[in-house]
Amino acid sequence: MEKLQRLVPGYRSVGFMLVMGVTMGVVYFCLDHNNVIGFNLIGEANIAEDYSFEGCDLFNGSWVYDNKSRPLYNEKECSFMADDYACHKFGRKDFEYQFWRWQPHGCDLPRFNGTALLEKLRDKRVVFVGDSVGKNHWVSLLCLIDSWIPDPSHKVAEWHGSLITFRASEFNASIDFYWEPLLVESNCDDPVHHRVHDRIMKIESIEKHAKQWIDADMLVFDSYTWWLVPNMTLLWGSFENPNRTLIESGRVRRYEMALKTWSNWLETHLNRTKTRMFFTSLSPDHKEYGDPMGETCYNKTEPIMEQGYWSKGTDNDLMRTAQSVVQDLEKKGLKIELLNITQLSQYRNDGHPTIYKRHWVPPTESELANPIANSDCIHWCLPGVPDVWNEILYTYIRCKV
Repeated sequence: MEKLQRLVPGYRSVGFMLVMGVTMGVVYFCLDHNNVIGFNLIGEANIAEDYSFEGCDLFNGSWVYDNKSRPLYNEKECSFMADDYACHKFGRKDFEYQFWRWQPHGCDLPRFNGTALLEKLRDKRVVFVGDSVGKNHWVSLLCLIDSWIPDPSHKVAEWHGSLITFRASEFNASIDFYWEPLLVESNCDDPVHHRVHDRIMKIESIEKHAKQWIDADMLVFDSYTWWLVPNMTLLWGSFENPNRTLIESGRVRRYEMALKTWSNWLETHLNRTKTRMFFTSLSPDHKEYGDPMGETCYNKTEPIMEQGYWSKGTDNDLMRTAQSVVQDLEKKGLKIELLNITQLSQYRNDGHPTIYKRHWVPPTESELANPIANSDCIHWCLPGVPDVWNEILYTYIRCKV
């Protein structure tokens, strides 16, 4: 309660009640304007049918401490939790990072309902395409719907190389993840052995990947973290061809070229009447955030409260490039939305695994002695920030898909 008072000064006042009244009034219905929309006491919309968020920016808001309705699931009870994001399992002692709810300014996110989501996805295939942050996003969604499918025999995940398929058999729905960190083909495409020092990508080749997901009803893309290395090599031709052409390229230019290959392929091959797409904006790396002692996300236990905070580790040029490409696809008639999760995630330097995760390569003695420098400030603990990304995705699916 003390944190709630700190975030919302004067929350007991008449003025606050008037503001809440205006906030409730901006929510409209998509389908039946005679229905009644209800609100619970924590500022979430309980929707009987669907509601519209037209005129409301779901990505502009603040984090509100809420230990009543959060977390939305338990780490230990999620059947599909991955060790990369299971922070308590690997020693994190504080729970505070799980108790923050995203509150948009001027409207409320609908309360997550797994059955309603699966009904919308009945007889459909959803594919998350991207890197380990995209997998983080995907695992979060599986954990959110896990308890809504009580029979274990009605939910199963199977690994087929770069593709992991989750099936909810009662709904004939699949929610898959496909490992494709650079969107185009590269020497990082092995879903297990991809820690290569010299990254090489076939800048104009995507079909090998795309044929695995082109039939999907919904696609959720992400590609950012793997572009942050200073040097990469672009390849025309094949990896096997000794006469291949190799050139070095700057970060923004190579990102722009890869997204161009991706967008051109979508424009030519995608079924525009069937497939809905989302592109997740960059997830911030808090490695640059720190105090004079050089700390990053290590030992952070509360969100950053400074409105509009932007970490130094965020590449604005890559952000603008992705936005431009998505806007161009939208202008060309493709059904695509930008999930602009960057700003809301910027505040949450407390939500990363830091050292509390499975280390697939055992840390050295020097790394163990310097946890600040060797913290994971890219991925996210679950339950945590990606759950909000999925609450927003759920809002789009309930209302627009």
